[in-house]
Amino acid sequence: MAQYYTTMNLKSRFAPSPTGYLHLGNARTALFAWLAARSVGGAFILRLEDTDQDRSPEIYEQALLEDLQWFGLDWDEGPDRGGDHGPYRQMERLALYDAYYARLQATGQAYPCYCSADDLAAERAVQRSAGKAPRYGGRCRHLSAEARAEREAAGMRPTLRFHIPDQGILSVPDLVWGERQYALADLGDFVIRRSDGSPAFFFANAVDDALMGVTLVLRGEDHLTNTPRQILIMQALGLPVPDYGHLPLLLGADGQPLSKRHGATSLRDLQHHGYLPAAVRNYLARLGHHYTATDFLDNTALAQGFALTQISKAPGHFDAVQLQHWQHEAVQSLDDAAVWNWLAPHLQDKVPTGREMPFVAAVRANTVLPADALDWAERCFATPAMDAEAAEAITGVGPEFWSVAQTTLRVAGGDYRLWTKALQQASGQRGKALFMPLRAALTGRTHGPELAALLPLIGAARALDRLRAAAQCS
Repeated sequence: MAQYYTTMNLKSRFAPSPTGYLHLGNARTALFAWLAARSVGGAFILRLEDTDQDRSPEIYEQALLEDLQWFGLDWDEGPDRGGDHGPYRQMERLALYDAYYARLQATGQAYPCYCSADDLAAERAVQRSAGKAPRYGGRCRHLSAEARAEREAAGMRPTLRFHIPDQGILSVPDLVWGERQYALADLGDFVIRRSDGSPAFFFANAVDDALMGVTLVLRGEDHLTNTPRQILIMQALGLPVPDYGHLPLLLGADGQPLSKRHGATSLRDLQHHGYLPAAVRNYLARLGHHYTATDFLDNTALAQGFALTQISKAPGHFDAVQLQHWQHEAVQSLDDAAVWNWLAPHLQDKVPTGREMPFVAAVRANTVLPADALDWAERCFATPAMDAEAAEAITGVGPEFWSVAQTTLRVAGGDYRLWTKALQQASGQRGKALFMPLRAALTGRTHGPELAALLPLIGAARALDRLRAAAQCS
């Protein structure tokens, strides 16, 4: 198996089945394949494996394209832009597959199988009871032409099986796991065309990779046992075999397969919650791959720092806290105008016209997701909700403090520094004893953005109203 991945002719691919929204595990696979190509100036293609028509409505294909574009990945060939090796939807390649099926049958490397689902289930049950791994025993392999004709005349619709040699060892190099060996006798003849005529994954996936010039296949480790079968197909057809690397699975923080119970598990979920695509890229790129750089990286730096040798064999564990860390870093990498463009659709006109940039400057350091900014917009421009800690801070000082706070604010004309300096002198309070109750009264919280930046947004009139309300609570 040739090693293409260090040269400029690397071509990787992402070949999802559009049967739902793009899961984070598949998004990471797409990202790694994209980074592998871009790290050496290679090509990246998108192919849709849509042969499961019952589970592949058009809405999911469109969502897949939209989500990958939002994620920041681009592709050189694909269903939406064409290329020299199309079409890029498997359902548009059926005639091509038929030609290769015919070649395999002509050489005796594939044969029709008339076994029913019940027949196969019974065979597997017997094998398991004998302590053997279930595999197809090859009962239809040697049927005569007359026997096949009888079954066809009875209306039986066969599958097509690939004929695996009864002996031998296949060595499969893997860029993540190293070389693995498979006894051919353990694989069993497998289906390459279903009884309805549609291609099975083993076949179409392998043929498409070869014909599209793919030189590197990165995919999940759940495909490890598929790879020897697909290599055998390509060898039988005289097609080039790509390099393979199988990525450890993506698990939740509890060590279980990532699912909805772990929160947002699709790119669409994260987009809905307001995550920035650059944050998701920075997080997923490090989930099972070691980067020397620990700071926030743009796409160019992510590609330059990517190496197949740095992919871990250990499962990746999704951690929402780490994702939020990279989200915070992504927000801080933007200028104020870009932060506002990101927040505006989520703020529902909560920020008055003309106050957008001062608001962003005040709250950006305390904003991870748009919900955070929405909360601060309501605390600045509407009526803030009071949390328990803030209520306790307000009742910890006497009514005189609040009276003096109102008087000094009026005299200072809303100037924060003049106000707090005068209040300190008049009340005798300083440090936390001064600023904690003020913050609690003005924002309903004891922690948050600098009060000096918030007070102009709140405005003197609203601030006085909140100080008067605090006095009634103390």
